[in-house]
Amino acid sequence: MASIIEAPRNQTAEATLRDHPRAALDAASVRDAYRRWAGVYDAVFGGVSAFGRRRAVAAVNRLPGTRVLEVGVGTGLALPRYNRDKRVVGIDLSREMLMKADERVRAERLSHVEGLLEMDAEKMAFRDGSFDIAVAMFTASVVPDAKALFAEMRRVVRPGGHLLFVNHFAAEAGPRWWVERAMAPLSRILGWHPDFALTDLLDPAAVQLDAVEPCQPGGLFTLVQVRNAPAGGAAATPAAAA
Repeated sequence: MASIIEAPRNQTAEATLRDHPRAALDAASVRDAYRRWAGVYDAVFGGVSAFGRRRAVAAVNRLPGTRVLEVGVGTGLALPRYNRDKRVVGIDLSREMLMKADERVRAERLSHVEGLLEMDAEKMAFRDGSFDIAVAMFTASVVPDAKALFAEMRRVVRPGGHLLFVNHFAAEAGPRWWVERAMAPLSRILGWHPDFALTDLLDPAAVQLDAVEPCQPGGLFTLVQVRNAPAGGAAATPAAAA
């Protein structure tokens, strides 16, 4: 791996990395990974992800509507930050992470949290249009099929509602590009895709992107806000709408 990262960039080496197979994630591998992470997640990831989490929840709090779905709620780090007029439901595939979230809700008496459910984000049990807002923080690169996640979030949010994502998206060039693609075969062990791109989640030409904003530290994460379109139709882009 070190020799690939340190090798001078050229078309042959670049093609080798691009064609290197990404290790597939499935529900079982995600559960296994986050069973291992649950006890140390806050200490290991809580600090570096705090800026993006605060940014996302602040955006949710400014949006109209009270029914909020947090997809991939994890240990519940974001739950105390929601305005108390928001009614929040959190889902996660990992029971161990949800147990940590439940402890947080009880300890901090977070009465605005209406439920914590063990659920597959790609196959949610909610009815169409159940929420005004759905937010996924550091989740899109974890699920096996991010486009299925996007489609499900779109389904359960009412037309005209909002979808928000905070995530690490892969660099298009430079040293980080090499590192992310070299790490791609480790996806099953890590529990996420290091080489995850925005286009793995959605088609920017087919949805209305309300905002794409870099987040600290150093723009490592990005906040993406999408206006939900009616089912079966694509939302106009801001340029097209104008």
